Amino acid sequence: QVQLVESGGGLVQAGGSLRLSCAASGRTFSNYVMGWFRQAPGKEREFVSAISWIGSSTYYRDSVKGRFTISRDNAKKTVYLQMNSLKPEDTAVYYCAADPTSKVVSVTPERYGYWGQGTQVTVSS
Repeated sequence: QVQLVESGGGLVQAGGSLRLSCAASGRTFSNYVMGWFRQAPGKEREFVSAISWIGSSTYYRDSVKGRFTISRDNAKKTVYLQMNSLKPEDTAVYYCAADPTSKVVSVTPERYGYWGQGTQVTVSS
């Protein structure tokens, strides 16, 4: 069983920064592919970023490339999402997700078997 707890969301002005954290349980966190997704009101959940199990590969949706950075600390069983130059369109609930069964990074939410409760990010204009 894997439990994920996100933190770090909040209200920020456009152009500002936030760092999301996701603390995970589980003995083999270093084996998990980790991802961040987000869901805005009235929209489907969408991929934001993902990182391979040893952190050597990272992936981003086009709209956040150059602004967001995903990283992981396997010793702390934590994955981070540093978000800079935030825009109002980044407003959403952000979810951390874990895929403990595959070494291949996926951008589809169905591949991730474990999810956090979400943290709200609101960017004001």
